[in-house]
Amino acid sequence: MSGQLKEWDRIIIGIDPGTNVMGYGILGVKGKRPSMIAMGVIQLSKIGDHYMRLRRIYERVQGLVEQYLPDEMAIEAPFFGKNVQSMLKLGRAQGVAMAAALSRDVPIVEYEPRKIKMAITGNGAASKEQVCEMLRRILTIPSESILPQLDATDALGAALCHFYESSRPQPSGSSAKSWKEFIARNPDKVK
Repeated sequence: MSGQLKEWDRIIIGIDPGTNVMGYGILGVKGKRPSMIAMGVIQLSKIGDHYMRLRRIYERVQGLVEQYLPDEMAIEAPFFGKNVQSMLKLGRAQGVAMAAALSRDVPIVEYEPRKIKMAITGNGAASKEQVCEMLRRILTIPSESILPQLDATDALGAALCHFYESSRPQPSGSSAKSWKEFIARNPDKVK
């Protein structure tokens, strides 16, 4: 696998945290072109003890990091729900996934679900199915490669959102209101 990974300029792992099913997506970038390397889910529902689920998340995410050697992790931020206990468990799952990446020095960026949906579909209120279909089209993923659990495509969506966000030109610190002001602030950039 590591020989195949060398062909990519950059690898982004996306994580959709969950305590029953956690999705992951691996995105490879060559030049300015993103492609799906892999996606899948970590099934946790058969593990009865919550702490053992957290352990499994840590081990599997660390294993994915060791297998795919990502340069960055994009993780979906938990959305605020009404059930405090569910939010606490989801936050723990996210934290454990983050700790696994950090243990291998992988930088992490967090995105709200609405931002991911907006980046992929242009609609912050898009359904999981709409995100899945847009990812399939954007990354030319064959229909038979799409998993029934949409947690995998949600994770891939986080990775693609990060690719879009990190590929944008960043505005320079000087937002001059005129050429004269720009030249005064940036004499080294003008001859």
